[in-house]
Amino acid sequence: MRIGIDARTILNPKKGDAIGVGHYTYQLISHILDIDKENEYVIFFDFKVREKDIRKFTRSNSTIRFYPFSDYRKYLPGAYNEILTAGTLRKENLDVLHSTSPTSRIPMSYTGKTMVTFHDMAMYKIPECFPRTKMAREKISYKLMANKVDKIIAVSESIKNDIENIFNVGSKTEVIHSGLDKRFFENFCAGSERVLGEFGIKKKYILFLGTIEPSKNITRLLQAFSEFKKKFIQEKFKISGRKRFDYQLVLAGKRGWLAKEYIQIIKDLGLKKDVIFTGYIIGDELCPLFRKSEFFILPSLYEGFGMTVLEAFATETPAIISQTESLKEIAGNSAYYVNPLDVNEIAEAIMKFSKDEQLRDEYRKKGLERVRKFDWDDVARKTINIYKSLK
Repeated sequence: MRIGIDARTILNPKKGDAIGVGHYTYQLISHILDIDKENEYVIFFDFKVREKDIRKFTRSNSTIRFYPFSDYRKYLPGAYNEILTAGTLRKENLDVLHSTSPTSRIPMSYTGKTMVTFHDMAMYKIPECFPRTKMAREKISYKLMANKVDKIIAVSESIKNDIENIFNVGSKTEVIHSGLDKRFFENFCAGSERVLGEFGIKKKYILFLGTIEPSKNITRLLQAFSEFKKKFIQEKFKISGRKRFDYQLVLAGKRGWLAKEYIQIIKDLGLKKDVIFTGYIIGDELCPLFRKSEFFILPSLYEGFGMTVLEAFATETPAIISQTESLKEIAGNSAYYVNPLDVNEIAEAIMKFSKDEQLRDEYRKKGLERVRKFDWDDVARKTINIYKSLK
């Protein structure tokens, strides 16, 4: 078979949801090329990429192709754009074309076999958390792709159910859970003190990792951390007569929609010295931030999968997470769950974890056992089987 994979999200990690999608695309293609020596692969990139960025995808059975007009896409009429893309694809005589995100649209005029991976349905589940213009534009892409393609991969059962209910696409959706980068099982934490020093982390800390935006429930997290601070200081004062606060909250990730509002909320809550924004985190900084934290917290209103939870598990970091459908599916009984709408419940969970080392150890062990089930080789094999089923 001759299989095409759209890899454009890999080299745009700071654009929107491409942080997660780009990681998925990179890992999927890398493992497919390592495993499958039988089929031919055509990997599509935008025109303006560096040779060193694509060299790692070069194999005897892979070919790199570019969309030569990608730099000018915003200046082209939509129909013209579709025609050019479809022409580029048809030249390759593909048996299957795989788009790794519904926002990387396949032209409607393209008639070959196609499939797409859906990573979340947040815009349909929590629309109030997204800017209207972006949401309207991407909903069009989601609907078009769901109806056009021959097969859909959903990264969780939760997403599969939403796709089938919202788009009425029948039974063409299959679930393949994403894997975890094996580096997280290794001790690649050299330079931990340097990393913490760069971000100004001087105390014990609680780690959040994700885009700083409303869907991640940042406001309630800050309110809960404020309540935790009050209770912590009160208990400390009763014991020692001192009003010392031993914790910081580290919000790691790029700033998204409405992120500026959190600065004012932090000031209003009196947390200016207690909350740290790291900005976008590169790969080598992740392990130290996880392993040195007291515990991880993810109180999201919605998650399509929850990769950061797996990263916490692999680095033996106990986790407090939302009791959303997909997170319960991914984490099982290996995380401590909270109602994301209940500030007091989140604050109580933080307090409980801060005081109980035995509880943290229990969830460390559970998480490490759970995460070993999420393997990229397995993801690649299952995806290859779907390619073959479309021949």
